[in-house]
Amino acid sequence: MKIGIDKIGFFTSDLYVDMRELAQQRQEDPAKYLIGIGQKKMAVIRPTQDVVTLAANAVDQILSEADRQKLGLVIFGTESGVDNSKSTAAYLAGLLKLPEKLQVVEVKQACYGATAGLDFAQGYLCLHPEKKVLVIGADIARYGLRTPGEPTQGGGAVAMLVTTNPRIIAFEPNSAVAMRDANDFWRPLGESEARVAGKFSNNLYLDLLQEVWQEYQKTAGLQLIDFTAFIFHLPYTKLGLKGLRSLTSGNDLAINSQLFKQFEAARSYNSQVGNLYTGSLYLSFLSLLQNSPKLQAGQRIGFYSYGSGAQAEFFSGLLQPKFKEQIARNDFKQILTGRRKISVADYESLYQQQVIQTTEHKLRTTEDLAKYVFAGTHESQRTYEIH
Repeated sequence: MKIGIDKIGFFTSDLYVDMRELAQQRQEDPAKYLIGIGQKKMAVIRPTQDVVTLAANAVDQILSEADRQKLGLVIFGTESGVDNSKSTAAYLAGLLKLPEKLQVVEVKQACYGATAGLDFAQGYLCLHPEKKVLVIGADIARYGLRTPGEPTQGGGAVAMLVTTNPRIIAFEPNSAVAMRDANDFWRPLGESEARVAGKFSNNLYLDLLQEVWQEYQKTAGLQLIDFTAFIFHLPYTKLGLKGLRSLTSGNDLAINSQLFKQFEAARSYNSQVGNLYTGSLYLSFLSLLQNSPKLQAGQRIGFYSYGSGAQAEFFSGLLQPKFKEQIARNDFKQILTGRRKISVADYESLYQQQVIQTTEHKLRTTEDLAKYVFAGTHESQRTYEIH
């Protein structure tokens, strides 16, 4: 039985800051941001958007009424939760008015949450092959203004409908995993900004990549030549490039050339949005699908998922005969090209407003043109609007 991604949606803010301008304001060489970390633009999230609304706007693009009636499970991967008890999946189900005969759950393991959701979805569908599962990866990356991590911020949501007989990609049964109890990235309770040990985190990312790749080759019996493209978790796109270089070192130059061309297609969207945490790997997959002209059904794609703290997994999937038709239903390039550039000063102002509020407050939502918006809190309860 084939299980995989049948539909995929994406949403981010309609605002961005130019990385060249941010570098100049921070008195940095623009090449440090554009080439050194591989980022061109960074999404700026309005205070009227949180991970629930980002997810709702992404899901709204792909979920039909027939899909709604067959939903059995919603898994929301995030590290930007809005409540210590009630799941973001429950908020999402209510906002979207999903059927109430449904299981909803939130998964947290840094940037690995959505991948865990995909793993759980496959197990669920083995028991309930007639059902469908909605897996979300949505986050708002925050490190603080004028910090070393600032240029790797961003935000957005990727929504995936996981089914039997999928039309985009079917996952293969073999995968390899590894974990460490490591403090390479963390966010203390009550704080909205993450802490990161940058060099340590980068090295751990690359070390675990090698560990799971070597194990995957043993268990799956596959090698580099068996893959058309590799997709990486991209907190910033240069790190994925380092990962690909580590996998292809000493390999055939012609094969390497093709893999690096595919990587450029796969990092296009991420370089214009920034870090989505749980959604970054799957935004890169979407970017590959919409920007690579050479993909064909039956080709194998390798996925490297990493979440600090730390959890890593390497897995693979085969593109399905109708993947081009499915991807053509939504032109996500329009979401990116239709955004408005704002000044660094305006970005800083919006950043300082984007905090989790527990006290009574009402937000002005008229400037946010998204369908689903966060309206504020009333009696410590979050309120949402549908435009």
